[in-house]
Amino acid sequence: MRIYSVDLRRCILLTAAAVMKQPVAIVMSEEFLRRLTPSLIPFVRRQQDFRVINIHRPIEELRQLLLELEPCGLITEWLPEITESLLQLKIPTVIADTDMVYPGSVSVDVDDYRVGAEAADAFRAAGFKSFACVGNGLPYSDQRREGFEAICGDGLPFAYFEAAALKAVQYSESFVAADEALIEWLQALPKPVGIFAVHDPVGRHICAVCQTLGLKIPEEVAVIGANNDELVCGLSYPMLSSVAIPWDEIGSRVVEALRELLAGKAVPDGPILVPPGGVVLRHSANYLAIEDPLLRRAMSYLTEHLQEPLTVGTMCKELRCDRRSLERKFREFYQCSPWEMLCRIRVRRAKALLVETGHPISLISELSGFNDPERMAVVFKRLEGVPPSSFRRKL
Repeated sequence: MRIYSVDLRRCILLTAAAVMKQPVAIVMSEEFLRRLTPSLIPFVRRQQDFRVINIHRPIEELRQLLLELEPCGLITEWLPEITESLLQLKIPTVIADTDMVYPGSVSVDVDDYRVGAEAADAFRAAGFKSFACVGNGLPYSDQRREGFEAICGDGLPFAYFEAAALKAVQYSESFVAADEALIEWLQALPKPVGIFAVHDPVGRHICAVCQTLGLKIPEEVAVIGANNDELVCGLSYPMLSSVAIPWDEIGSRVVEALRELLAGKAVPDGPILVPPGGVVLRHSANYLAIEDPLLRRAMSYLTEHLQEPLTVGTMCKELRCDRRSLERKFREFYQCSPWEMLCRIRVRRAKALLVETGHPISLISELSGFNDPERMAVVFKRLEGVPPSSFRRKL
């Protein structure tokens, strides 16, 4: 038995070595590859080679290149029709951005429903009473809209517009003309309004149209996109707020799923879903949409001094306001105290750090303003139902 075990182990090692000599094919767009590259580097250090093919090549050319390459595995992003055609080649495949399940392959995606919910949470925290969503007609768009609408609340104004024409626009391009239907829709929305754009390029487009129409951002129209792509958010004016997608975590899940496929392990029954990392607030959506000037100042103060050892008394002194009046306004507008709002903002920041980084809990406690891991654990569990360590383990 011992001799058989050694031989079997040697056979497995030789098979694995043979697989490692074959490259892994990566079929995706340049912007998507940019997101996943940091997670692929550890795989390269294990002597695994990659061959990158642009997914925008003609489909027959893609198929021919893969047949010639004979990769041991394939990592690809989802695109209609292209994905289905590539899967016909019967290469062990991990699809990096869809929750649709295909036989014999593994799908890894962000939880799109929760992406929309995060945007709605941010708007509600800012006190918005009117909400809107702009979709782009792709599968994830409906899921993000559903998550957004569910959190917005019943009885409050909600409007939806599908900018399907943006599907065909290249990701980095920003010179798309607005159609009359979108212009009329934006003008008719009750203001101030919080608009969730299901994709950063959509959000950038909405901001550009609003500026053309003379609608003030964020005072009249606040915009939150999704992806938190620095190339889009940082190069837009005003800079775009966005729901962060934890690309490092998605990339790690993709690599792990491919390893298991190549090792012959069973394919999971459903998609692997990763929670989003919260909203990164920039100029396009902040707390300036609040009509009450004292609340505007208070919310700005809380977010700007998040990491400092704040007290309500200190804030009132800095804002030169009466504590009782401030607490009454918070109760009327947010249904919570100023201190509870600070706790919510800090927990939201902690959640983003838990998803997006590998920082230890002690450092996350410091960066989110708690400055005490035990204190953070108590507040986090009260608001989220689980302590920070359990929240991270569920990722």
